[in-house]
Formats: sequence, structure tokens, C-alpha cells
Amino acid sequence: MNNPETPRPPLPPFDAQTAAQKVRMAEDAWNTRDPQRVAMAYTPDSVWRNRSEFLSGREAIVQFLTRKWTKELNYRLIKELWAFHANRIAVRFAYEWHDDSGNWFRSYGNENWEFDDHGFMRRRLASINDLPIQESERKYHWPLGRRPDDHPGLSDLGL
Repeated sequence: MNNPETPRPPLPPFDAQTAAQKVRMAEDAWNTRDPQRVAMAYTPDSVWRNRSEFLSGREAIVQFLTRKWTKELNYRLIKELWAFHANRIAVRFAYEWHDDSGNWFRSYGNENWEFDDHGFMRRRLASINDLPIQESERKYHWPLGRRPDDHPGLSDLGL
């Protein structure tokens, strides 16, 4: 499907620099916890698999993310480029959050992304596992929002 919206650089085909840039842009957007903003990075008919949930389209993405961030409080995410080729990027990530009872978790996952020619993600396949942690085991302590540039990444943290 041709996307009539303004392109979202960097555009495929990706190289190491542009793939890493795309990953950081996604991390930054998700750390806003703004479902509308995040959804705009995807094609209008984007297809997702997130854990065992299957979604299609931006409105479904907005609804999903709204539910997610209502449950996953104080959400902080780090993504890291794993591999790339042409219009595809593979990412590994970990995020920390707590539920409304104060139980903390670190969620680990992998994502496979496919982009259209305009830089919008048309497919996102995510596998995620949740590990209960103690609050004292948290590794992400920056203020809510964008991860500071000087904060360690996943590999630096041994994750």
C-alpha cells in the first residue's frame, strides 16, 4: 500500500547508522507513553503480534497502548538494535514497570519490524516475557520520558 503521509525518515534500505537511529526514535516515542504519538509511526493498516494479541490498524494500536500504559505504571524502556536488512529491523528490548499493587517487573523481548518505503512500520512482531523483580533490583532510574543519552543501554547493563 502506498502511504500518502509525509515520510518518516530514516527510510529503507537501512544501514547500521539509520537502523540504530530508527530504533532510538522508537524507544523515545514509546517512553512518552502517548498512544496517539506512537501510533503515528505505523502504517494505517499496520499488523501487530504482541505476545498473544493480534492487532491491525492505528486505532487498534492506540487502544492497545492505552490499556498497556494503564496497567504498566512508571514504564521505562530501552531498545537495542540486533540486526537489519533492507526494510527490516530486529530489536531486543527490556522495560521496567509496576502494577497498581506496587509489584515490579522487568519485561524482556524481541521485535521484528518491517517498514514501507515511506519509513512507516507496517508489521511489528513482538515476543515478550515478564520477570518479577524487587524494586531494589530496578536498573532504570531516569525521570519518566526519554532515556538520557548518558544512561547505559541494554548491553552496558548486562541485560
